[in-house]
Amino acid sequence: MNRKSILWLQLVVITCVAMVASSCSKKLDPLSANLFTASPAPLELVGTKVPVVVNGRIPAKWFNKNAELTITPVLKYQGGEALGTPFYYQGENVAGNNIIVRESTGASITMGSEFDYVPAMQKSELYLRFEASIKGKKFSFPDVKIADGVVASAAFADPLTTTPSIAPDKFQKSIQEAYDAEIMFLIQQAELRSSELNSGDLSAWKKLVADADKDVKKNVNVEISAYASPDGGFKLNEALAEKRERNTTGYLEKEFKKSNVDADITAHYTAQDWDGFRKLVEASNLQDKNLIISVLSMYNDPAEREREIKNISVVYKDLAETILPKLRRSRLTAYVEVIGKTDDELRSAVASNMGSLSVEELLYAATLTNVATEKERIYSYVTSKYPNDYRGWNNLGAVYLQTGLTDQAANAFQKAAQVNSRSAESNMNLALLALADNNTSKAEQLLGNAAGANNLNEALGVMYLKKGDYAKAAQSFGNVATNNSALAQILNKNYSKAQQILDSVSRKDATTYYLNAIVAARTNNTSGVVSGLKKAIQIDPDLKTSAFNDLEFSKFLSNNDVLNALR
Repeated sequence: MNRKSILWLQLVVITCVAMVASSCSKKLDPLSANLFTASPAPLELVGTKVPVVVNGRIPAKWFNKNAELTITPVLKYQGGEALGTPFYYQGENVAGNNIIVRESTGASITMGSEFDYVPAMQKSELYLRFEASIKGKKFSFPDVKIADGVVASAAFADPLTTTPSIAPDKFQKSIQEAYDAEIMFLIQQAELRSSELNSGDLSAWKKLVADADKDVKKNVNVEISAYASPDGGFKLNEALAEKRERNTTGYLEKEFKKSNVDADITAHYTAQDWDGFRKLVEASNLQDKNLIISVLSMYNDPAEREREIKNISVVYKDLAETILPKLRRSRLTAYVEVIGKTDDELRSAVASNMGSLSVEELLYAATLTNVATEKERIYSYVTSKYPNDYRGWNNLGAVYLQTGLTDQAANAFQKAAQVNSRSAESNMNLALLALADNNTSKAEQLLGNAAGANNLNEALGVMYLKKGDYAKAAQSFGNVATNNSALAQILNKNYSKAQQILDSVSRKDATTYYLNAIVAARTNNTSGVVSGLKKAIQIDPDLKTSAFNDLEFSKFLSNNDVLNALR
């Protein structure tokens, strides 16, 4: 080989080596933002998270065969940034388990991620951050912006505005009590015997009626039920029962007149007391009682029943001695209505002498006032006098919660749960506090133990809002007229229903009017946006900054009326 050929061959080798070296050390150029899209754009708060799916394209001839690349979504906001889920890619010459991107074809990529929401994210920007290395040599290039801001209307879900669950009292304005006495008769007789009329039980019963009649806090009336036993035939027994009722009624009328008792008397009789007969047999120790009961079930005709029972000769003697005599009677029942304290009497006792009231009266008395400090005073007294009654602690916590004292509320609810861990009300109320801390899993567990608590559906509605399940939230709220209920309808895009609920809110606040403005914005009602924002900001001036940053109103910021409302 001549010298010229050798020089030419050396030049070719040097050139090839240089080309290979250049290829191996080639850096990756920054990617353009137009290669990526975010969905949704702008981002949107769902429950307590900001989810996003980024779709993109790595172009052909861009990815080095020896490169490794990490792409991380980053949500930047004033004062900080949140990192999403990183995704890892590698060239075809790299040994690893990451997603392979071929240099010749590039690749389509999809990256799902989510961020824990903080209020500053309302004004934010979504970037992609790239970190690359080629054969161990690391380098990076600028973050690439692909989306603006977060629609954060779901953040208006407020567990602490949900009406807490109040443990109910058992106070009754009147209590009906029944007191019985009996006058017994001999077989086939209806005459009242002195031994019965002078019995201690009947004397005590008559005194009870007389005392109740004189007590201004009691009302009393009397019922007489006269009976004959099933033996002896229907006509005979009907006459006996009727006469026993008539004699008993006449006797009581005379006795009440002598004692100046003004109680009403109602009376009736039963010719053959088969029901009483069955009950006594069932409760007895008769040897063949099951046989007797089967006869009662087999025969409906009284005469057939009596005949078949008498045919059981061994048993019938026991019946005649132990069961039938107890059915020849007049039963006297005094129905005494005990009238409880009136509302005015309870208010007066609360003001002057709470110690004179029972726990049920105290719990009820607390419902007679709308003054939070007065409710707190009553429930605090209940917790001191009845510390083992969870209702006082729970209801005291409810007062604290509604007046914004969340720490005191949490302490009271926890004490209620310590006294009664199965208390539906305290479990529900503790769930509201868990939701306020965005601890939806704990809240869900607590609400699972809150069946039967009042206002439970509202608490469930807020939980579903926090979980981002807006359809279930709306279903749970039903037609209740609250800001949270209206928000569920907004997030479900049912704007007419949302407006209907907002119009029905009894105590409208700044949030109510702000939600009105959101409904107006989503339905392109500029005047509604202006009206809602003006009223909201008038009540809570801090909402002015929120409205400026809120993407719900971004397209209206060029409108002078809207701008004036925000100034």
